[in-house]
Amino acid sequence: MSKKKWMIYGATGYSGQLIVEKAVSAGMRPVLAGRSRDKVKALAAKHNLDFQVFSIETLEKSNILIEEMDLVLNCAGPFSQTADVMMKACLKNQAHYIDITGEIDVFEAAARLDQAAKESGVVLCPGVGFDVIPTDCVAATLKTMMPDATHLALGFDSRSGFSPGTAKTSVEALPQGGKVRKDGEIVTVPLAAKTRKIDFGDGEKLAMTIPWGDVSTAYHNTQIPNIEVYIPGSPGMVKQLKRMNWFKPILGLGFVQNFLKKRVENKVKGPDEKTRAKLKTHVWGEVKNAAGESKTFRIKVNNGYEVTADGAVYVANALLGRRAGASGYHTPSMLLGADLIEKLPGTELLK
Repeated sequence: MSKKKWMIYGATGYSGQLIVEKAVSAGMRPVLAGRSRDKVKALAAKHNLDFQVFSIETLEKSNILIEEMDLVLNCAGPFSQTADVMMKACLKNQAHYIDITGEIDVFEAAARLDQAAKESGVVLCPGVGFDVIPTDCVAATLKTMMPDATHLALGFDSRSGFSPGTAKTSVEALPQGGKVRKDGEIVTVPLAAKTRKIDFGDGEKLAMTIPWGDVSTAYHNTQIPNIEVYIPGSPGMVKQLKRMNWFKPILGLGFVQNFLKKRVENKVKGPDEKTRAKLKTHVWGEVKNAAGESKTFRIKVNNGYEVTADGAVYVANALLGRRAGASGYHTPSMLLGADLIEKLPGTELLK
């Protein structure tokens, strides 16, 4: 086990606590950090770990707060508010940066820092949880199956529910509409812009496009120029999202965002352990080439929160154990291979 120092920032959130438990069970001893002294101190005491207390605003003014760290795992969402500051602090302190985001803008920001990360000799690898390890590995596998692919569609059928952080991120994303990759460029489209029937691995279902992180990451991974991501949606849900396209400017207003996020804080708690244990997620992908040929690939994985905790700990341990190796921006499968998802508990390849 590596003796290097690493930090979990945002450790007291729903996913953060799951990751701390997994890390401790694996014999790792991260430094826990966050902005609430009472919460961070209590969690650190529970696991007999060191801790630090600071806000992202404080870190922006004084990056020495992480100067002893070899790696920082950021679990504090929405990542639009935390990732940029934390990544730049990691570059200055020559610490690897990983997080559990699914936000397209964060992935693109990390990709723009590729050269700076190479010069610092560190890895930037956002998205080491359910966002985006399973779909990223499916994309990489499909690229191998069809090297001349021009179109990539990915999707997943999950019933894991939302954590508070994920729900807040979704609220922030509503006024931005949908996103797809077209001819190599990320373009904005209406919410639920496209629908189709997809068999994710558990029977054919109506599915709709969503602005998932792979719109960014799968392109950096595969260079396939046209990318869409789908999830199942009932006809009623599709209609509701399409109607919301008329109200996107209103959804972006500060008081509306604050109202919706307050509702999240009051109502969204995240699934308990018993519920998580019952849930599996089907992940699907399809590639097509200019000749109209197509190939599909499916896997089944644990619920999203277990994948996030297992994936984050696995990637952290892999990076901490490296004496030398890659630097710069990477997606999870670029860093650790297309079979990364197969190394996490509960993964099953489907026909």
